[in-house]
Amino acid sequence: MPQPVVRPAFEAFTACPERTVVALDFDGTLADITDRPDEARIRPGGIDVLRHLAAQGAGLVIVTGRPAADAVARAGFAGVPGLERLTVLGLYGAQRWDAATGRLTVTPPAPGIAAARAELPGILAGAPGRATVEDKQASLAVHTRGAPDPAHLLRALRGPLTRLADRQGLLLEPGRNVWELRSPGVDKGVALGRLLDERATAAVLYAGDDRGDLAAFRELTRRRAGGLPATLVYSAPAAADEQVAELRESADEVVGGPEGVLALLARLADEMAASCQAE
Repeated sequence: MPQPVVRPAFEAFTACPERTVVALDFDGTLADITDRPDEARIRPGGIDVLRHLAAQGAGLVIVTGRPAADAVARAGFAGVPGLERLTVLGLYGAQRWDAATGRLTVTPPAPGIAAARAELPGILAGAPGRATVEDKQASLAVHTRGAPDPAHLLRALRGPLTRLADRQGLLLEPGRNVWELRSPGVDKGVALGRLLDERATAAVLYAGDDRGDLAAFRELTRRRAGGLPATLVYSAPAAADEQVAELRESADEVVGGPEGVLALLARLADEMAASCQAE
């Protein structure tokens, strides 16, 4: 028999499904990590799992460092029947796309982003390896995944990028073979918290795989202490040296990457459906 989805949020998901939220990172959680960010796609069957959850009443939120429109395109969310309540919070909440209207709302980036964009080529020219820049307009991601020694290049760039962030008043955040420069005060915890308040959420499940998800974990841990049923899921990479200890230690459930996340969500949707039938 399949094991029930972990508590503490399960009872609330079945008791009041229309006020529940399933919130998910994209890369490494719904989509496999790729050497080229523009090659990422939602895993096969992912849309069907999300539609199954939505059919039980759960609200769906994607919280990603990607631009919202980019995540929508790579997942194929636009115009999918059954996903009308889906919201995509892009660039850590600086952008928002709602499936019901197709409307994209954008918060202008900090002025320091433009200055950092101009400085980056000179900084990377002196790096011991080839890094690539993913320009997200409101943030800049410096990837080392395609370099011969990604970890060495990542370490070498820490000092120059830290100084750049300090000069321009930006936040520098590490990830899986990536450094990201973005506006301060914008993170997944703030973005998710606002949406939960907007929807008067009764229970939430959040799944993520990288350091950018720590802010969401911390926000939900704080809210859980205040009484909100919340389940934290760590989408763990297969490579041990890419795993984030803080996420693993604070997660209620650890699964094996996007495949494990989708299996968990499918179980949750099945249990929600079974509970409704029992009533």
